[in-house]
Amino acid sequence: MEENILEQIQSLRNATLPEIQKRYNELFNVAETPCANKPYLIKKIAYKLQEMADGGLSDEAKIRIIDLIEKYDPINNKALRPQVVSAGKNVVSIPFMRDKRLPIPGTVIHKKYKGQDIHVKVLDKGFEYKDKYYRSLTAIAFELTGAHWNGFSFFNL
Repeated sequence: MEENILEQIQSLRNATLPEIQKRYNELFNVAETPCANKPYLIKKIAYKLQEMADGGLSDEAKIRIIDLIEKYDPINNKALRPQVVSAGKNVVSIPFMRDKRLPIPGTVIHKKYKGQDIHVKVLDKGFEYKDKYYRSLTAIAFELTGAHWNGFSFFNL
């Protein structure tokens, strides 16, 4: 059975985009393919074929994933912006608003600059670079380059 799936996946690599789109539509039972990105569609089809053969995630795993996303969503930093109820309405806590572009505290930002590996640790309020505290990424970028840089641009955030 696994060889059959592997053969199907391998055959997708040599298939044309319309053939891949047709196969996607058949597997996912949709009228229109969501995109024309061949590598993306191949990955989606490969996963679906394996899921059909071996079974997907258990219900417990799906529930656990949803719980973890709600608690620790790194993209939206939900863990850092708890819901506050005031006068019966949900409001955003204002005392310390984090920039949504920043990763969650504890994350280490890596950058290679002029052959030097730079590691900056994100803190609750600020950043740590070479055991020194900085209030902004811009200050770290200035120390490294000697020129004014937007910290988010310099660290590709």
